[in-house]
Amino acid sequence: MKILRRALGALCAAVVFAATAVAFAPSASAATLTEVTNFGTNPSNLRMHLYVPDRVAARPAILVAVHYCTGTGPAFYSGTQFASLADRYGYIVIYPSATRSGQCFDVYSPQALRRDGGSDPVSIMSMVRYVQQRYNADPARIFATGSSSGAMMTNVLLGNYPDVFAAGAAFAGVPHSCFATTGGSTWNSECANGQVIRSAQEWGNLVRAAYPGYSGRYPRMQLWHGTNDETLRYPNFGEEIKQWTNVHGLSQTPTYTDTPQSGYTRTRYGGSGPTAPVEAISMQGVSHNLPINAAEAIRFFGLDSTTPPTNPPTNPPTNPPTGGCTVTYTANSWTGGFTGNVRVVNNGTAAINGWTLTFTFGAGQTVTSAWNATVTQSGSQVTARNVAYNGGIPANGGAQSFGFQGSHSGNNPAPTGFSLNGTACRIG
Repeated sequence: MKILRRALGALCAAVVFAATAVAFAPSASAATLTEVTNFGTNPSNLRMHLYVPDRVAARPAILVAVHYCTGTGPAFYSGTQFASLADRYGYIVIYPSATRSGQCFDVYSPQALRRDGGSDPVSIMSMVRYVQQRYNADPARIFATGSSSGAMMTNVLLGNYPDVFAAGAAFAGVPHSCFATTGGSTWNSECANGQVIRSAQEWGNLVRAAYPGYSGRYPRMQLWHGTNDETLRYPNFGEEIKQWTNVHGLSQTPTYTDTPQSGYTRTRYGGSGPTAPVEAISMQGVSHNLPINAAEAIRFFGLDSTTPPTNPPTNPPTNPPTGGCTVTYTANSWTGGFTGNVRVVNNGTAAINGWTLTFTFGAGQTVTSAWNATVTQSGSQVTARNVAYNGGIPANGGAQSFGFQGSHSGNNPAPTGFSLNGTACRIG
């Protein structure tokens, strides 16, 4: 235990932030960091803090910013510039806080290293879904970043939920599953010391094993590491590059190399542009106490613009319900407002991969927010599309549900004319 405490102490004490300056003057903001409770399933009792800027985008991106050992979400908020950049670009920042002894995130247990297995990744995904539901967030623009323990969690989140996260930026981390332990230990000295060396294929297989059967695209990854890292040693940087180039099917030979500043070597894989599939920055002579360049992470994510980048649709509709569909609609109304809940059942013999449900509102009814679907309205016509995590509807009675909040002008009749991927549905 003394060895463990010393190791954790080294990991935690090393990360004292020297945030890189951003070349603009911060504007006055009334937005504050707010703690959110009861945000959903929380098996490891994490705390959640949320930063929503005064001027949030119409379809805001979400950034999960994960702290270092001994840290907290509020400390990561005040010690980095992700929130001040959110004031400029209109995205929302989630700051999880670990509450176990040492305040490190679980990146080592079997539960944490597989999709929906339990522990911290499940709690963090509950935070993401909470924000998606309440702020009409863009499901194609969800990102993760972190330092040290938070960088390790960034690797884990992108591996466990490749269909949710568009990209990540890991500052001084290790590959997905490198820190795996047995017997309940929370520390892996072999990994921390850079002694876990695997082939690119082996590293890629560990990511693929986190979500068996997944065949979609994997998130882009930006990696940062100091050559003099004394806590999570520098060989981990090369192993991360192996892992993320492999899951993208790329060569480990860079397609682009430059020196963005003295002592920094930047390599890109699979492309030479600013949003290449993998980007890695080696920082000569820098220790584990590396600066967090929030502006460069935001640039890599494509969030440094008021115009969202073009992304392919998530799970576009590919097939109609061959045996028909059934929709059940329930509403809870009050003066001037209501919530509606929709359950869509696939009665066909083939699963549906990607769904769009259309229906018609009565006069004076308007959707104001939604959860578990992206909902848009043109006149009386309403269109609901799946989000990143619920695009499939199994055959023979499989179902998906979503909901929305709206306003009405006095009458609030149930919608009519439900159609799933172009096929009219029966009202249940």
